[in-house]
Amino acid sequence: MSIFLPQSKSDRQYRGATYSAPALARLCPVEAYLDWLSVAGLVSGPVFRRVDRWGNVGPGGMNPESLVKVLQQTLQRAGIQGKQYTTHSLRRGFATWAAANGWDIKALMLYVGWKDMKSAIRYIDPVISFGGLALQPSRGAHLTQGRTEQLPPPPDV
Repeated sequence: MSIFLPQSKSDRQYRGATYSAPALARLCPVEAYLDWLSVAGLVSGPVFRRVDRWGNVGPGGMNPESLVKVLQQTLQRAGIQGKQYTTHSLRRGFATWAAANGWDIKALMLYVGWKDMKSAIRYIDPVISFGGLALQPSRGAHLTQGRTEQLPPPPDV
């Protein structure tokens, strides 16, 4: 699915940008989009609409400032402390998840819309696995038996 955004905070020339969203086997953004269009009865206009407190979908677009509030309320209803999350949290969490699950950094940059590597790297938390050789906490617990081990200093060379 291709998505055209007519403007964004990094689009200083107001040219807009097109992004791709692939169909996925699980948690598919394309399927979610099509379901939303069907449930909301949308055939034209903004995709992200105002929804009143009674669940009525309005004709106008959602105010961008209310997105964080909707996110936090949704998390709260799911039993998650929502106040600590923002849309930035989702972007950072997705980038870290994608990197940890083997996404190529260039593919991630294209998918998210980052233009340079520095921007991408700032969003990705390090996942230290030492190429898959690091012991998982449960497997390595018997090595220290609950103690913090102090390694000896390296020998003088």
